[in-house]
Amino acid sequence: MPVTQRRVLGTDGPEVSAIGLGFMSFNRSSDDAEQRVASELVAEAIDSGVTLFDTADVYGPEHSEILLGKAIAGRRDEVVIATKFANALDRDTNPNARDLDGRPEYVRTAIDVSLRRLGVDHVDLYYQHRVDPRVPIEETVGALKELVEAGKIGHIGLSEPGPDTLRRAHAIHPISAIQNEWSIFTRDIESETLSVARELGIGIVPFSPLGRGWLTGAITSRGDVGERRGHHPRFADDVFDTNQALAAEVTSLAGDLGVRPGQVALAWLLSQGSDVVPIPGTRTLKYLRENVEATSVVLESDHLERLGRIAAQVTGERSIRPEHLGIEAPPLAATPA
Repeated sequence: MPVTQRRVLGTDGPEVSAIGLGFMSFNRSSDDAEQRVASELVAEAIDSGVTLFDTADVYGPEHSEILLGKAIAGRRDEVVIATKFANALDRDTNPNARDLDGRPEYVRTAIDVSLRRLGVDHVDLYYQHRVDPRVPIEETVGALKELVEAGKIGHIGLSEPGPDTLRRAHAIHPISAIQNEWSIFTRDIESETLSVARELGIGIVPFSPLGRGWLTGAITSRGDVGERRGHHPRFADDVFDTNQALAAEVTSLAGDLGVRPGQVALAWLLSQGSDVVPIPGTRTLKYLRENVEATSVVLESDHLERLGRIAAQVTGERSIRPEHLGIEAPPLAATPA
C-alpha cells in the first residue's frame, strides 16, 4: 500500500510524505555494490509514495550523500532532499577544527561540499545537525538565510535545539522543521521543545522512531543487539531486561492488532499530530514496505493509553553524547555604542 498521506513541514515548508526514509545506515562505503542496494531501495521508496529522504554529511562520512545523490538521479523532481551540517568532518586532521561548528564561514563551505556529493544544485531542507555552543544561533541562521536567498537551500531546520535557541533562530528566519529523537521509548521532546515548535508553526521530524531497534520486536536477547548498538546506554547489561520487557509490551499489542511492532511505533508517532513526519531508516525492502504500511495502522484511545505508560519506565540515557542535546546557543554580543 503506497503512502498517500501528505504533511507540510512548517507553516511555509515543503509538503512531504507522512513517512520519510532516513539514510544513516548507508554509511559504509560508496562502492558499486553499496550503490546498487541504495538505488534499489530509493526506487522502491519513491514508487511507494515516499518523498522525504534524509541524510547528513557526517554519515560515512560523505558516503550517504553520494549514494543518495546517485540513487535519485533522473527523479530529482519527485523527492524532497534533507541533509545536515555542523559535525565538522575535518576535526581529526585539522588542528583548528571544532567538534561542532556553526560559524557562518563553515556553513557556506559545508553546503557547497554537500551539493557536490549529492549532485544537485540545491537541497530542499538543510539542518544544523547540532547547535554549536560557542556560536550565537543568530549568526548561524543568518548564514543559512543567505543560502536560502542564494537558492542553495529551500528551507532551514535544526536538530535537537534547546527551546530558547529555537525561538531565537525562528526570529531570524522561519525554521521549517526540527529533527529530534522521538518515539514511544523517548519522549523528552514533549517537555518543552514540542510546544515551542507548535507555537511557532514548525514541523517535527522524529529520528530513531523505532527506539534504535527496541521497538521492532527483533531484540529479545542480548545476542540480538549487535556491535553497533552494543555501546548504547539503553542496551547495557544492567538495564537490558527492563527495557526488553517494555519493548515486549509493544510487541504484544502489535500481535493483538495483527501488525508488526515497528508499525505500531510509527503509527503512534503519526497519531501525535499532522505536523509529525518520522524518518525510519532501513537498508532492506522488507522493512521499507513495513514502514510504509504503518500509515494504514489505526490506534484506538485504549491502545494509545497503553503505549503512553511505557516511556516513563525506560532506563538508560537516550544518547551516547547527551551533552549535544538541547544545547542553548550563547547570546548574540551587544553591538558597541
